[in-house]
Amino acid sequence: MEHTYTELLWLLLIYSFIGWIIEAAVGTIKNKKFTNRGFSTGPFCLVYGVAAVLMEITLSELIGSPFFLFLGCGIQATFVEWFTGKTLERMNRHKWWDYSDKKWNFDGYICPQYSLLWAVLGIVSIRFATPLFLDVYYQIPEPVSIIIVWVFAVYLLLDMAVSFAAVFHLRNFSLEASQLDIPFADWSRRTSRPIIGYAERRIANVYPSIQEKADEILSEGKFAEGCGFYKLFWLFLIGSLLGDITETIFCRFTAGEWMNRSSLIWGPFSIVWGFAIVLATILLYKDKDKPDRHIFLVGTFLGGAYEYICSVLAEIVFGQVFWDYNDIPFNLGGRVNLLYCFFWGIAALIWIKGLYPPFSRWIEKIPKVTGYILTWILVLFMSINMLVSAAALIRYSERNGGPPAASGWEHVIDTHFDDQMMQDQFPNAKKK
Repeated sequence: MEHTYTELLWLLLIYSFIGWIIEAAVGTIKNKKFTNRGFSTGPFCLVYGVAAVLMEITLSELIGSPFFLFLGCGIQATFVEWFTGKTLERMNRHKWWDYSDKKWNFDGYICPQYSLLWAVLGIVSIRFATPLFLDVYYQIPEPVSIIIVWVFAVYLLLDMAVSFAAVFHLRNFSLEASQLDIPFADWSRRTSRPIIGYAERRIANVYPSIQEKADEILSEGKFAEGCGFYKLFWLFLIGSLLGDITETIFCRFTAGEWMNRSSLIWGPFSIVWGFAIVLATILLYKDKDKPDRHIFLVGTFLGGAYEYICSVLAEIVFGQVFWDYNDIPFNLGGRVNLLYCFFWGIAALIWIKGLYPPFSRWIEKIPKVTGYILTWILVLFMSINMLVSAAALIRYSERNGGPPAASGWEHVIDTHFDDQMMQDQFPNAKKK
């Protein structure tokens, strides 16, 4: 069942509120006093809402297959929990929660006990809770329902912005400015305190470890040093290019023909691979010294979940099926299969252990001024490339029995990107 953006926002808010109730109840019982354990200051725990909406969008088609629905819910919810934990750790260099004392835990962020619980809760939400919450939404007359949803959505967005500001304020000023006599830092603390002071105190009280001193890497003035925007953008380009080359060669050997595997209209770029490289780098670049099996297992599950989500979103947004694995054993809805999940694990291992270090060093050797100018030129090019490609794919899907071009941009797209051109550019794409 397809949902409107407002309906999805409604579900995001409802499940985030329920998640906050659960977390607050657990924290209150554990500490014997009321404890707001959510990342945001208000009554929302966004990780629950994101997981529930993601499962509704990507897994509702499996409602007739209880086993695969259970498996999918467990994997996706576990992935969201692990991804959230790793992201927060990258922000603050500390764990916000730790399951290291639980048997068979992985990385301290996930464990089988909670994965099973998330799987059960996922099935309950998809089969029973979501239909109930949507019925409640439909009972609220328009435009009251729309106003309510968007008012709370804006509130949640602002609340999250304040919480992020509080976290970075705690990190940057508690760890650095407090040790240095910097007038600007003192001014920043005074002026920002009224806005983020309460959020700082709440986060510090609930998660005191994030105020501890972190190991800081001093900048040597190199271009794209560390793992920030510039480094990740160049890795995105490299990953997109390598992914396109890899898939083209793979198709040549398996299908016996050279096939265009690019995701975009202009250039040999597979953005699925590009974003996968960025995601793997953000989450795993500091784990490069951990055992190979750690990287392989994370890559296997992360890659499988990522590919499944990309497949579903591509169908929803573009109305196209870009790959179909129904003829490969141990596939799930034709979107992922066990063999290719192992390939993702191997790719993650090769990238983190072998390719990332030299690529990172090469990127940092780019002269700073040249790097900044070239980066933003390429950012502009890739943004236009993705925007035009998305518009062309949407029109490609709509032209098949859909309404004729009504606006100027639709006429332009239809003129320059007709069906034959799109078939040549995306030979594996099939109408949904």
